[in-house]
Amino acid sequence: MSSIVSILRQADIFYELTPTQLELIASIGTEKTFQRGDLIFAEKTEGKELYIIANGEVEIELDPALVGRETTDTLFVIATLGRGQSFGEVALVDEGMRSAGARAAAHDTRLVVIPRDKLMLLCDTYPQLGYRLMRNLAADLAMKIRNADLNIRERLYWQSRPKTS
Repeated sequence: MSSIVSILRQADIFYELTPTQLELIASIGTEKTFQRGDLIFAEKTEGKELYIIANGEVEIELDPALVGRETTDTLFVIATLGRGQSFGEVALVDEGMRSAGARAAAHDTRLVVIPRDKLMLLCDTYPQLGYRLMRNLAADLAMKIRNADLNIRERLYWQSRPKTS
């Protein structure tokens, strides 16, 4: 459990949590290892876990066919995440379907997997932990939305430029 605590301590989503609060979260987390190319979860599937990257990299990907584009074997990578970063957090908020897929981008990608139901029980039982976690979650999601917005604007800018011959 101490190895999970040290991983959680590095994650922005757990910023300013006390050692006791981190230990409580670590007690419900498990570690899982993936190899390069392994699917962690698919887009449009049910999401019930939060993931923290302990080691390696994870690509967040979209399937263009799910938005009416021609069917291709190529998925669109929208982000590559590394050590200490979290993903799957939207499932903590709305319990909806995954808005993107996640795939291991490096060998021996090690993740801490935290089940939503147990984490929400901790948040209900320890309101200070819940408040700090949800504040950090909101800040993390806001940063990801701003980055996605910037990426969309850059793509639109480059697509709208006149082509030179």
